[in-house]
Amino acid sequence: MKIGGWEKVDELLEESDAVSMCSLYAGGEMFGIDTRKIREVLGEKDLQRVPMSPQFLAGVVPYRGEVLTTVNLRALLGMGAHSGRSCVLVMDDEAEERFGLVVDAVGGVVMASRRRLEDNPSTLEARGRWLFDGAYKMETGLMVQLDPRKLSPSRLSEVGLFKDSSKGGADASPDR
Repeated sequence: MKIGGWEKVDELLEESDAVSMCSLYAGGEMFGIDTRKIREVLGEKDLQRVPMSPQFLAGVVPYRGEVLTTVNLRALLGMGAHSGRSCVLVMDDEAEERFGLVVDAVGGVVMASRRRLEDNPSTLEARGRWLFDGAYKMETGLMVQLDPRKLSPSRLSEVGLFKDSSKGGADASPDR
């Protein structure tokens, strides 16, 4: 098929090859999480910051009679604070803890071919290697794949890569 002088090859995805990703944004960059790992999108919420917590913890938010701890994706990536409210995705993995992920915006569902997932570059710094599971080349740019199990507050605290509080906020880690 030709579109505007460009030849486009229709790629038929087998069901076992296709992955459904929820696109989300932080600082103008696009990320994706497998839709099966997301319980729901809460939309914009006012977060209650927890004093003396690491910067990567965005705060807590009420969720169905519980208090949900939220992780700030911008802080994990070393970006400045976002002005205003943020969208919260609730991650629900049966084997792990339930938590929220605070992002600038949630896009839509994107279908991608697992074969198009490219490995992280060898020059990627340690934080990126931990957070990113590779990237998909999309028509609009790269969509970096995130693994929710690596984003859980307890795993982030154990890893020790995200204790830097130079972007503001206090770190209550015992080794500081």
